[in-house]
Amino acid sequence: MEENFTKKDIKQIQERGNSLEKMEQQLFYFKNGIPKINLVKPATINDGILALNTSEVEDYCAFFDSQKSNYTIEKFVPASGAATRMFKFLNEFLNEFDIDNDTINSYINKKNNKDLSLFIYGLKNFPFYIELKERTLKLHPDYYSFSTDKKQYLLIKTLLSVNGLNFAEKPKGILPFHVNNGEILTPIDRNVLESKFYKQQGKNTRIHFTINEEFQSEFQSIISKYPNLDVNFSFQEASTDTLAVDMENIPFRSEEDALFFRPGGHGALINNLNQLQSQIIYLKNIDNVSQNNEDIISKYKKVLGAILIEKQQQIFASLNTLESGNVSDEELDSIIFFIESQLSFPLSEDFNHLKKSFKTESLIKILNRPVRVCGMVKNEGEPGGGPFWIQDSKGRQTLQIVESSQIDFSNKNQIEIAISATHFNPVDIVCGVYDYKGNKFDLNQFIDHNAAFITEKTKNGLPIKAFELPGLWNGAMAKWATIFVEVPLETFNPVKTVNDLLKSAHQQDNE
Repeated sequence: MEENFTKKDIKQIQERGNSLEKMEQQLFYFKNGIPKINLVKPATINDGILALNTSEVEDYCAFFDSQKSNYTIEKFVPASGAATRMFKFLNEFLNEFDIDNDTINSYINKKNNKDLSLFIYGLKNFPFYIELKERTLKLHPDYYSFSTDKKQYLLIKTLLSVNGLNFAEKPKGILPFHVNNGEILTPIDRNVLESKFYKQQGKNTRIHFTINEEFQSEFQSIISKYPNLDVNFSFQEASTDTLAVDMENIPFRSEEDALFFRPGGHGALINNLNQLQSQIIYLKNIDNVSQNNEDIISKYKKVLGAILIEKQQQIFASLNTLESGNVSDEELDSIIFFIESQLSFPLSEDFNHLKKSFKTESLIKILNRPVRVCGMVKNEGEPGGGPFWIQDSKGRQTLQIVESSQIDFSNKNQIEIAISATHFNPVDIVCGVYDYKGNKFDLNQFIDHNAAFITEKTKNGLPIKAFELPGLWNGAMAKWATIFVEVPLETFNPVKTVNDLLKSAHQQDNE
């Protein structure tokens, strides 16, 4: 331990709230690598993914409406990320374009930049266009005397500059995404409006946002216009930041010779999720919102919630039966069938040779864990983790959401399995975090720490390696009971680039 860290380092680690043991573990991973996940096959319809017909969807919606008053329900929305990637191609344009010696059309042709062409073509249809035009005129009173090229250049510069709208440095959550009857709506607005599906009579609706503390006032300003809400905010804790190392796996240091820490990725938010006290928690990304698909989104949110409630009731009944100490062979067989067919948790061949008492003990352990029901959409080329059957080091097969960083792309077999996936994860998840005795689970006990990964970054122009914690919906939930359900593509409307705001899901339907 002393060979890796000085006394000054240890003091810095402890003052940040980091664990010295975790820092040692991260250094071990940097030096020895992290095992890649072992894909067995993709999860598909009727083999890990549940598909529902119209009648079943309606029945589940009715069931949810009849049950929701019996539970505390909350939405958890990670919303601290800056919108930098949304405007990446515009930033590149500003850095490369020579306004004095080039035209925008020639730049577009030279770079084959279809994104820039679409942005300019659709400029007046963006929800921020009026605000952008007003700010540009304020900064450049002689705007109308300029050529078309320079006007377009100035609009883009105003959109991203510090003295303009500075959108690339702000969180996605507070940016204008939609215009509805003249009213500008942000992703925060949309998340609030969407939450009406779990509204309970006489109770405030709960929503939790993880945010960057710097922008808390902007979030609160948007939230303040909505009555009957209990909105809470939290921040990514410094204690979840991770070490960075140089290319020789030696801790990277600042000019003051201090250890350099980086945010540990969205997996750090398992700590924030763990603080929530609601029995049912919906989890989704801040940018997955829609202008026109609200009804189908709400319907399938109810479906996922209903399946969670149904399966959890069955799990609790099974656990009470097992714990009674008087379980019959028929009851045992019924519980085994439920675990394998409904929870997609195949038992090993050795299980059949166990004594009844050991079987009971093993089944209790399998059932007594947090539950997540995850919506899965058909794979149409969108980025995102996929649903797979994986095999762990003990030979057990389980359903997991797997990100590309976890896959061994040097292995031909693993590549073939990865590219044969039929569905992907849109981060549309509902979580049950209480046990059958009414106690809240400690979610930190259900993380697969081997699902972390290492990425390469730069700091002060130097290459470094960064350690990313197991992702919130893959490694951080790897040991949960997992159910995958097919949901329509219309429920997935992410805004990854600014041009996504021109898609029909984000434009006002005037019909």
